[in-house]
Amino acid sequence: MKKPFLLLFPALAVFSLTQCQTSKPAVSGTAAAPGTTVAPTQPKEYKYETVAGDPLKARIYTLANGLTVYLSDYKDAPRIQTYLAVRAGSKNDPATATGLAHYLEHMVFKGTSRLGTQNWAAEKPELDKIEALYEVYRSKTDLTERKRLYHQIDSISGVAAKYAVANEYDKLMGAIGGKGSNAYTSVEQTVYQEDIPANQLEKWAAVQSERLGELVPRLFHTELEAVYEEKNRTLDSDFSKAYEALNASLYPRHPYGTQTTIGTIPHLQNPSITEIKKYFQQYYGPNNVALCLSGDLDYDQTIRVIDRYFGQLPSRPVPAFTPPQEAPITAPIVKEVLGPDAENVLLGFRFPGTTTHEALLVRMIDKILTNGQAGLIDLNLNQQQKVLQATSFADVNNDYSTHVLYGTARQGQSLAQVRDLLLAQLEEIKQGRFPDWLIPAIINNEQLQRTKSYESNEARAGAFVAAFVARENWRDFLGQYEEFGKITKAEVVDFARKNYGPNYALVYKRTGKDLTAAKVVKPAITPVPVNRDAASTFYKEVTSRKAPELQPVFVDYKKDIQELKLASGVPVFYTQNTENKLFNLYYVLDMGTNNDPKLGLAADYLQYLGTDKYTAAQLQQEFYKLGCSFGVSSGPDRIFVSLSGLDQNFEPALQLFESLLANPKPDAAALKDMVAGTLKARQDAKLNKQVILQQAMVNYAKYGPKNPLTSQLSEKQLKELKPQDLTALTKKLTSYQHRVLYYGPRPTDGLTTVLNTNHRAPAQLLPVPADKDFAEQPINSRQVYWVDYNMVQAEILFLTKGDVYDRKLVPTVSVYNEYFGSGMGGIVFQELRESKALAYAVSSSYANASKLGRSNYILSYIGAQSDKVPEAMAGMTALLTDMPVAEANLQIAKDAIRNSIATERITKADILFSYERARRLGLDYDLRKDVYEQAPNLTFDQLRQFQQAKIKGQNQTILVIGSKDRLNFKELAKYGQLRQLTLKEIFGY
Repeated sequence: MKKPFLLLFPALAVFSLTQCQTSKPAVSGTAAAPGTTVAPTQPKEYKYETVAGDPLKARIYTLANGLTVYLSDYKDAPRIQTYLAVRAGSKNDPATATGLAHYLEHMVFKGTSRLGTQNWAAEKPELDKIEALYEVYRSKTDLTERKRLYHQIDSISGVAAKYAVANEYDKLMGAIGGKGSNAYTSVEQTVYQEDIPANQLEKWAAVQSERLGELVPRLFHTELEAVYEEKNRTLDSDFSKAYEALNASLYPRHPYGTQTTIGTIPHLQNPSITEIKKYFQQYYGPNNVALCLSGDLDYDQTIRVIDRYFGQLPSRPVPAFTPPQEAPITAPIVKEVLGPDAENVLLGFRFPGTTTHEALLVRMIDKILTNGQAGLIDLNLNQQQKVLQATSFADVNNDYSTHVLYGTARQGQSLAQVRDLLLAQLEEIKQGRFPDWLIPAIINNEQLQRTKSYESNEARAGAFVAAFVARENWRDFLGQYEEFGKITKAEVVDFARKNYGPNYALVYKRTGKDLTAAKVVKPAITPVPVNRDAASTFYKEVTSRKAPELQPVFVDYKKDIQELKLASGVPVFYTQNTENKLFNLYYVLDMGTNNDPKLGLAADYLQYLGTDKYTAAQLQQEFYKLGCSFGVSSGPDRIFVSLSGLDQNFEPALQLFESLLANPKPDAAALKDMVAGTLKARQDAKLNKQVILQQAMVNYAKYGPKNPLTSQLSEKQLKELKPQDLTALTKKLTSYQHRVLYYGPRPTDGLTTVLNTNHRAPAQLLPVPADKDFAEQPINSRQVYWVDYNMVQAEILFLTKGDVYDRKLVPTVSVYNEYFGSGMGGIVFQELRESKALAYAVSSSYANASKLGRSNYILSYIGAQSDKVPEAMAGMTALLTDMPVAEANLQIAKDAIRNSIATERITKADILFSYERARRLGLDYDLRKDVYEQAPNLTFDQLRQFQQAKIKGQNQTILVIGSKDRLNFKELAKYGQLRQLTLKEIFGY
């Protein structure tokens, strides 16, 4: 998985030196098994570092064993975002065992000698046999011999699995109310993440220290199959293949280019448990790990708990990594990649790593090119519609950084022309042809985005991860933002002239069949038991430990939202921002493209228009100077007109915004280009497998041939459009009945004064058109629709139409989803991935409608290798027909729901959107209250009755996308009337 990229945190005027302080004395003791009382030994003081002026108010501790701990207290909700970051990624993989770091990431979820086992003494000898057999297996090349050895591995794995408890870690995190349990591996790091209730910190620490202290690679061969499927997904991703080719050109010596995080097929097919254990011992010592926490925490209590559980882990020597030095690139390195998706260009330059000043200059040039509003690519290429789409991004890592330019072609445009247009924007920078105000505006807007990001514990804790992985102390990490703010135009121009020449790698991604495409071959695997009702002693000890109970807080729409009225009669729903000086303003209309397909086009057209005072480009620049942005979007039945940014510039931004809505200046050339771009984008959509399956096929299944996607304007209608057709719609928007949503720091009287002065609405508002929803089609028989697509895997959706929305069903639906198909602890994941290794991605959910009067749907998904499709479909069908009984899992599901709701807090602008969702469902209260009160009382008999009445035996439409050369049509026909759909049928063009 690609690492998340957090560019900047707050630009601070002055950072003092890192301060060393001492926390309150805490009692220290020897780490013990959960549930065991630890006798106090002696008071202990914990020294920590802070940085004056740090908006996160972070404390950085280093335990005696070298473990780094970052803490930030942010009491938005009684939850804590946690990241366990290991400074080891795929660049540390042995060249003979690529993909090892990533596979180890998967294995860390399998438990230890105490977690995930019923009988370690019986299980260990079997696991030792499996490890030894894999070492023999990987040394053999004779296919018959390998098959015989794998059969032995499979057989012994079945024996070992009898003693295991599959997914016990995931169950444990679910039982304490954890969310977002996941991990990712990148080139520099492996990071494990959990979002936990604040009252469950000690249980979290007990579990995480347990798995950091020991690795037991159980259920190995079934998890290996999941990694095979993950590899196959990358082989089906044209962007992944193109980016891999780009890195190979830029880094012919460094692991950034010589190996990939997922690994090669030969290495994946010859795994070594011994090597994985060795890697764990080398890199997972506490002195190479950081715990990064942000949320509702007490600094002194938190570090005491962490030290109690993690402090006794022994530090270990960490292998040094010496980065290979790359030779200069003196001429463009050009490669081509073929695949079914739309064509594009990737162009990359190589620079020094993250802690260098050069990396900051790359980041600045990236923002000069694309900042979403006023960058050179934004205005010169995207707004002027010279390409279909273009962007720039910086991929900054420890040893080197890559600056990437990306573009897709318009109809009739060559990829070479796109390349030249991208390079021309760099030439503009080299010549200094960008406004003097742009760099100061970038610095201000970056500060705005950082301030906004402080509202997220994920971003706060993610900054700690970034600092730790980069090996920067917190003072220097924050100091880079001050350094970024000092960059001048002259420095940028000089740097660009010296560093952006013919020294780049170029990848042309062309549409065509990849003749080099391979797949990971499926071995024969016997399903292993998952032992759902079993639990380890460790699990019981952790879950039995009492934690302070937290009470839920539900939104009270009457108290948490103030309803105001403008002079025009327009209602304003108001929630005050008491945290910072940012605002969000929305005009919401209950109408959309179902009423008039031109509304979506009118919303898109607005970005290319100016006013009598400003050109389109100047208007974007003015908004960017003000630290504000605007947008208009039209869905099927709602339009959102939005403005956001710095409150100090609210009034001038609102005036600009209202002038554009009221007086957009028609531009015939812009419309012609937009129509051409729309037509090309429609062609490209027919090459995108996700759009084909998730949008086109789903719409066809739900509504039939006439649906929201096929009811767009035809090519003829598009070409007949006049600019005034669209601007008239935009001008009329605020003449319709609408409401205003506001989240910001202004008091109510100040807000209404500004809106009464600047918001243009007639004295008598027009009624919005009547709802015009597409009729949902009944599913009266079993059908299988399939679309041919050149891919290694196949993707399948089981679609069943449920009842019309009923709020009384929601508590039962919540428990069913949590128990059956939600996440890694659900029945579907356990059966199809953990036990049978049939897919990498599987899920099933009963999806409640988002609007009163609409139907619920049951959606079940499988992404699997084509030759596994028959087994995977049979497995999913069996689960949907006869839901397995697992009382322990049901209790975990109910505990997870209750703990989650008790610690959720809907705050800030989310209060307004929670109200919007409730309105659409005919509710005037927070429905989570019903779920919290009723879910714990649900019995398995009641859940079974729901499943048998609403899901079992219901007619299905099964949607399949895959290669006609790989799909087994005889098997598909068993599930219903088989019919191939053409792209014209499902797209309508």
